[in-house]
Amino acid sequence: MLIGNVGLEPEVRYVDQGVAVARVRLATTERGYTLQNGTQVPDRTEWHTVLLWKKLAEIVEKYVHKGDKLYIEGRIRYTTYDDKQGQRRYATEIWADNMELLTPRSAE
Repeated sequence: MLIGNVGLEPEVRYVDQGVAVARVRLATTERGYTLQNGTQVPDRTEWHTVLLWKKLAEIVEKYVHKGDKLYIEGRIRYTTYDDKQGQRRYATEIWADNMELLTPRSAE
């Protein structure tokens, strides 16, 4: 489960037989604090790549924009691939099973 803010406009594409897939960059922040001895621990922000499929991807395409707050439930996936230079790369992605839009919509 993640609650965070969308960092970039979502990327939505259509694959085999018109299946929608959306890629969202989500920032989660752990708030900083002060230890009893006065040491300041700063905020810590982590970036996550979230993949949403089918109906969830279509909802992302219509309603999700940079800066929106999302609640995501999903599974973590680790993948490897070789880049253009032949270097082995590793990616960690969240495959979303559920999404809730937490940013209130303005009355238009």
